[in-house]
Amino acid sequence: MEFKARAFWLRSPGQGEIRPVEVAPPADGEVLVRTLYSGISRGTETLVFRGGVPKSQYRAMRAPFQEGEFPGPVKYGYLNVGIVEQGPPALLGRTVFCLYPHQTRYVVPTDAVTPVPDEVPPGRAVLAGTVETAVNALWDAAPMVGDRVAVVGAGMVGCCVARLLAAIPGTRVELVDVDPARADTARALGVGFAVPERAAGECDLVVHASATEEGLTRSLELLADEGTVLELSWYGDRRVGVPLGEAFHSRRLVVRGSQVGAVSQARRARRTFADRLSLALRLLADPAFDALITGEHAFAELPRVLPRLAAGELSSLCLRIAYESG
Repeated sequence: MEFKARAFWLRSPGQGEIRPVEVAPPADGEVLVRTLYSGISRGTETLVFRGGVPKSQYRAMRAPFQEGEFPGPVKYGYLNVGIVEQGPPALLGRTVFCLYPHQTRYVVPTDAVTPVPDEVPPGRAVLAGTVETAVNALWDAAPMVGDRVAVVGAGMVGCCVARLLAAIPGTRVELVDVDPARADTARALGVGFAVPERAAGECDLVVHASATEEGLTRSLELLADEGTVLELSWYGDRRVGVPLGEAFHSRRLVVRGSQVGAVSQARRARRTFADRLSLALRLLADPAFDALITGEHAFAELPRVLPRLAAGELSSLCLRIAYESG
């Protein structure tokens, strides 16, 4: 007997809707999951919502359980926390994280879900995919004890990176953002804060996550000689100018890309995707990450919420979507 479910679909750029879905019973090696919460990855999902994925990146941008194709209709998303209702005894009743879109119930292979540690609340676990991105970024950046680091862009990814950096002894970490209200978030994460024009320079490392040309320019300005900007922003279909003139070459500056789609080369021989995600979930035992959950809406509201988020009417860091218990 099939199960009835509901899923959020992007019908066309800027237009979302909730559709009924028939979910087949799980076969051997599969689990049926009832969603408790999903999270909106603001930068990526609003870009998808407005139809901003370049054709050249359609394949690279596919989510693991995406249905449909860009620019739409498409079912997209990858921050999902739920309870296993049917499956092997070891997983039955467990809270799990899955890279699944916004849907009330779904069936996936057992190896597609990762158990959430008991000490991590389900509502916080929606951040697992973002913390995983931050873990990969730090593997790429390889910060050292005592480094001077700026994180430019206090969105979900930037904030997660800043919190992980704060645990490195002797490190000066400053979160940089144009919104002065992000100072409260920085305080909750245990790091410093500055607006761009007042940020501390002479940085060994700058992690850029603002997805703006101005943020990238300021990131380069904040570096010490031979310092590195780790670029985490993804600009979609926008062209971005990089100031490679003036003292860029004489100061031997570096701009390096990082992306979560592959395990960092520094750990690829010894860590799998599953290892990386499990680590991210363990790190979420830290209650400081609750500062990133700044709004919650019911699943039924998604067709109205995403347009507001894409238009900038909602300034939430992580917008959490709550699902009915039945």
